[in-house]
Amino acid sequence: MSGEIVLVNVSGEDRPGLMAMLTSTLAEYQVRVLDVGQAVIHDELNLGLLLQISADAPMSTVLGALEAGARDRGMAVRCTPISTGDYHEWVASQGKPRYIVTLLAAGDTGAQLAAVTATVQQHGLNIDAIRRLSGRLPLADHAAGRMTIEISLRGAVGDAQHLKSELMEAAELLGFDFSVQRDTVFRRTRRLVAFDMDSTLINAEVIDELAKRHGVGDAVAAITERAMRGELQFKDSFRARARLLQGLPEASLREVAETVSLNEGAHRLLRSLQHFGFKTAIISGGFQYVGERLRSELGIDYVYANTLATDAGVMTGEVMGEIVDAQRKAQLLADIAAREGISAQQTIAIGDGANDLPMLNAAGLGVAYHAKPVVKETASHAISEFGLDSVLYLMGFSDRDIEEALQG
Repeated sequence: MSGEIVLVNVSGEDRPGLMAMLTSTLAEYQVRVLDVGQAVIHDELNLGLLLQISADAPMSTVLGALEAGARDRGMAVRCTPISTGDYHEWVASQGKPRYIVTLLAAGDTGAQLAAVTATVQQHGLNIDAIRRLSGRLPLADHAAGRMTIEISLRGAVGDAQHLKSELMEAAELLGFDFSVQRDTVFRRTRRLVAFDMDSTLINAEVIDELAKRHGVGDAVAAITERAMRGELQFKDSFRARARLLQGLPEASLREVAETVSLNEGAHRLLRSLQHFGFKTAIISGGFQYVGERLRSELGIDYVYANTLATDAGVMTGEVMGEIVDAQRKAQLLADIAAREGISAQQTIAIGDGANDLPMLNAAGLGVAYHAKPVVKETASHAISEFGLDSVLYLMGFSDRDIEEALQG
């Protein structure tokens, strides 16, 4: 089929039957539809149709019929001729890489959105589509309510680290979270989510709480500080801290486990993941006992953490089995994925500490959650302003999807 190419834009108050009328007219004149897309904001429709009109049907006749039908429904119509060369250039551009930027914002969303769009434009990326993932908010809630926007981009990123650094600088200044991901099939088919436990899934460091109860809080904190300065490996520091717990009643671990709380958004995230069929895991340098309680409470599939030896109801200060350190975390993530038949690109890992970085970097999507600056800068993605359920937006779920899952 040969013929002229034209872009038809229809806009106005959305009304039932408009698309049926337009497509019936196109069918009547045997018009080929090359592309179609629409968006509706506050009941205002913007529809685009890229058409090839056969020489057998005069363009004026076809466009006249479309315009008459649309205007009868109160819609405005604009028609733009497209050259064959421009069309072929448009087709050729479909091979360019695609990215998804997810913006999680509150407050002055206009300034935050402006900062993101200006930054990606400076890096040569074109915006293909924008959609809101968060639900509609009453006007009174917009000042503090969460607005989550997903921006689809096309183009090649020359310096991904520079792009991330500029976005991070804007995020710290304006108080928003963001994620930049390659838009691949794996982004849409994640199947396993692994959590660090202490200060990620729960709001406490259990070993610190145990140390306080045993009167060795300062000594344990000093060892932790040495490890953070790189003077001790995690395994050595964990054994040293465990030895300081010698003589602590085993019941203290149960008491601490009963007092810790889940971090904001954890319930919403986990219930949604389970509804959508994801596998979940705790991979932690903390304690197996606490992880098992969370497994029972939350229905988590896998728990890997450390076990303190006890004798006659008190802790001996020894650690049983292999300690779960940074490299062990990454290996356990790979082991679980292999057992479940899941590609590494289909995994998500969430953590807050430097010992989580190998696991975060090994995952298809690694998220630093309310992490220290060095972890935020090193990890590919970070959440600092919002709760754990924000991870669902990075996966492309909308509030509507999530609410349907929670009600199911």
